[in-house]
Amino acid sequence: MTYSFYQKTLVIIIVFTGAFHTLSVKYADRSDATGEDGQTRKFNHPFVEASFMFLGETLCLIVYKICCWYLNRKSDGSIDRNPLTRGNRDVNPMILMIPALCDVIATSMRYIGLTMTYASSFQMLRGAVIVFTGILSMGFLDRKLGSREWSGIVLVIIGLVIVGITDVLNEDRTMGSNSIITGDLLILCAQVMTAIQMVYEEKFVGGNDIPALQAIGWEGVFGLIALLLVMIPLNFIKAVPPFADNSRGTLEATIDAFIQIGNSGQLIIAMLGIMLTIGLFNFSGLSVTKEISATTRMILSSICTIVIWAFSLVFHWQAFHYLQLVGFAVLVLGMCFYNNLLIPTLLTQIKSRLNRSSNNISNDEERILNATDDDLEDKSSY
Repeated sequence: MTYSFYQKTLVIIIVFTGAFHTLSVKYADRSDATGEDGQTRKFNHPFVEASFMFLGETLCLIVYKICCWYLNRKSDGSIDRNPLTRGNRDVNPMILMIPALCDVIATSMRYIGLTMTYASSFQMLRGAVIVFTGILSMGFLDRKLGSREWSGIVLVIIGLVIVGITDVLNEDRTMGSNSIITGDLLILCAQVMTAIQMVYEEKFVGGNDIPALQAIGWEGVFGLIALLLVMIPLNFIKAVPPFADNSRGTLEATIDAFIQIGNSGQLIIAMLGIMLTIGLFNFSGLSVTKEISATTRMILSSICTIVIWAFSLVFHWQAFHYLQLVGFAVLVLGMCFYNNLLIPTLLTQIKSRLNRSSNNISNDEERILNATDDDLEDKSSY
């Protein structure tokens, strides 16, 4: 298959922004800065990080409106041809409220989990969404899973277990085993909400052909509003480390977060990275699904994992353990089976060739037997 320049650009964007977004969040978590009480601490503000993410998605709606305004002024019909604006532009944005709320819960849980575990494990554990999406799709989309899909789910579960075991064995001085296990479990639980979001979008949003920028933008608006409202009570709910490590000792301390950001150039860069990359990542992801295929998006997500893992090893954010490589390989294998990508196709081709070979052998044997009978008849004629 030959990709167009636009499709190649999407591929580059999704790999770069996907990896850079996760690394930006982890970089923020590892950064030290002075808070409102004058103490220097790690930046432990997952809900503020999530709000910057939704702010980045909201910017997509602004870009979308500017594109529509500009193309409308041209009055040449380009608004219906441009990949940024083509589609159903008159859809009711309220249908995106539920997936946005699911995204708020999932993102918050993932970011809390990321403060407790490794960036590479964070990316690998997100592969669990296949398991929950497959199970939920049977109940809500009346989809039947075949042996191939179930094989993929089993392999993904095995890969997840191996990654979890590796995280405990990879324990370092800054993160205890209990913290790592809790972080991994939170990320896995977040994938349940992500699966609900994906099933809902497929059932109620997929057929509406909403432009990617518009869909992401409205989800960002709803998500940002919901998160800002939720953060009000979170500033008064007491919690202990590792769930909270801020000046107020609460699940979130918004003022403390912005003071830390103002006192650290590293955190300013990280917040900009979180905000700018998420919009591009989601846009390119949805566009790759529409322009190419969902399996291509899955492959590119695996490439993101490799980039994040390599970066973490080079900059000593974690130590190398061969079991993590095994877990990642099993995860990718399970994804390939579930999406009928490469491995099942190869197995089908091998099975087909074996069947053809056995048929050829049977035909040869039949010809030999026939030839023998003919020889006997010839000999009897003498």
